[in-house]
Amino acid sequence: MSTEQMQDARAALIALRTEVGKAVVGNDAAVTGLILALLCRGHVLLEGVPGVAKTLLVRALAASLDLKTTRVQFTPDLMPGDVTGSIVYDAHSGEFSFRAGPVFTNLLLADEINRTPPKTQSSLLEAMEERQVSIDGTSRPLPDPFVVVATQNPVEYEGTYPLPEAQLDRFLLKLTMPAPSREDEIGILWRHAQGFDPRDLAAAGVRPVAGAADLAAAREAVAKVTVGPEVIGYVVDLCRATRELPAVRVGVSPRGATALLAVTRAWAWLSGRDYATPDDVKALARPALRHRLDVRPEAELEGVTADGVLDRVLASVPVPR
Repeated sequence: MSTEQMQDARAALIALRTEVGKAVVGNDAAVTGLILALLCRGHVLLEGVPGVAKTLLVRALAASLDLKTTRVQFTPDLMPGDVTGSIVYDAHSGEFSFRAGPVFTNLLLADEINRTPPKTQSSLLEAMEERQVSIDGTSRPLPDPFVVVATQNPVEYEGTYPLPEAQLDRFLLKLTMPAPSREDEIGILWRHAQGFDPRDLAAAGVRPVAGAADLAAAREAVAKVTVGPEVIGYVVDLCRATRELPAVRVGVSPRGATALLAVTRAWAWLSGRDYATPDDVKALARPALRHRLDVRPEAELEGVTADGVLDRVLASVPVPR
């Protein structure tokens, strides 16, 4: 791949942030996290209270990408076959055939994933990890790229089913969307006063600015980002430190360490460098690791959170220079 192709791919992915900004005010960190997930072939858990534009953010990203996208509203009565597809009988031909479900797409928006029972949640496990779906003894590959962006409400527990640790670990990043600042909220209302309709992103001027070819070129470039032994050692030390704290029941696994390393390299490349630094690791540690920590219940009662644990670890583990 030539230097020009690499620069074009980087410019296209950076343009995604501007394009999404036509529909979503603020939340630059969440937009960047979604772009990093695309670069790493990873999945994202997007958490925030209702009304902070989680679904709009993903829809705007989908509209900015020249990729096939599908949205599934997860409900208590959703069945696994409604997600993966099923074998159906064709009365005209007298034969059984496979009808693909919405999971056969490039970008899957799993809206309110914690509202569906574990049986249906687990139907995504094989798709997320193996990038295939096995039905009736046959494995069917999913398109490439394939990324799941799942949203959930962190404060509503009635009628929800918390994701088990095994499935949480399949997400590359857990991004949080807080309430907007006063200035951003004024900007949101100003847009609506000017006629902005969140259901019509085309009218807002959101257009595809990147596609599969850009992602392929970017991923090839990310794979060439240099990672020194001091950076790898820093990633390992951070993850090991989470396993030694008394407030944590289960710390970050080696899979979490590889996830942190992957997004570190992607962030370095997106920032215009061909090498990763410890500061890149620090910048991505919270979104890459917060959902992989199991804080003890008694510690949670005392106000200990996963982000608080990571803040403590980042402050205590020496940064290589």
